[in-house]
Amino acid sequence: MSKRKNNKSKIITGVISVIILLGLIILGASTETLNEFSNITGLNIIFKDESNNTKNENAEFVAGDNLKVYFIDVGQADSILVTNKEESMLIDAGNNDDGKDVVEFIKDKGITQIDYVIGTHPHEDHIGGLDNVINDFDIKNIYMPKMETTTKTFEDVLDSISNKNLKVTSPSKGEIFNIGDAKCEIMTDSILDKDNLNLSSIVIRLEFGNNSFLFMGDAEKENEKTRQWPKTDVLKVGHHGSNTSTSQEFLEQISPKYGIIMVGKDNSYGLPKANILDRLNKANVELYRTDENGTIVMLSDGNNISLVTVQ
Repeated sequence: MSKRKNNKSKIITGVISVIILLGLIILGASTETLNEFSNITGLNIIFKDESNNTKNENAEFVAGDNLKVYFIDVGQADSILVTNKEESMLIDAGNNDDGKDVVEFIKDKGITQIDYVIGTHPHEDHIGGLDNVINDFDIKNIYMPKMETTTKTFEDVLDSISNKNLKVTSPSKGEIFNIGDAKCEIMTDSILDKDNLNLSSIVIRLEFGNNSFLFMGDAEKENEKTRQWPKTDVLKVGHHGSNTSTSQEFLEQISPKYGIIMVGKDNSYGLPKANILDRLNKANVELYRTDENGTIVMLSDGNNISLVTVQ
């Protein structure tokens, strides 16, 4: 057989293999089956199963009227993306080195405009990547507490805000804004203490239909004592699972079904603390951690919450 005929035969075989592979995908073949077929035929396509640890294996993670909450794995830091009906909110953006990754994560979702950017408080592990985000997207609103520092990280964020001619809003307790059909409420006033920037954390509770999420930033027990808290389905555990936060009284009030801890693997702080994990477990809170589960995605239709983790 001539070289030309051999090449033609390989092309035909390749095309047939691709057609069969597409048929398997349409018929809903498992990831294992797809990878085995790809390996046998030499297509060198790797199918990654991102539904490991899925709460609802039949959950349809698609856009539309559903609410999506992404707890982005940025190591020992916070970054949370919320989307609904073409509108979005970003709560924090990780450390300085995370900025580009957070930008790419958001762009991968087809987002070009962010309706609300929240810098919960001026610690680097929360606002480090905000300058990248502000530089790369059309930003409609920026919320930050009335707390300033002299760090380069904080100055970089202010420079990005100034270069875009944007205005910072420092929200007050009870203020309400919307992300699509989701209602967001500022739950506490910032406690301004230069010796403890965590106390200035902006705390947001989101309601979508009958589902609710509470984003605590690094708020501590002192913040928790400032009000009575409504029951909430999902708790973003305050201060990465530190002893300073998630008091027993607070936990009893909100009675969450799910708890999300955003924390770095083998971090030097020893977080999350064992007593906080014990407290959450005794309250029957179903826990997910970015150091163990990677990025955590929650989907709500207003009545039910589905969850998938992506390593």
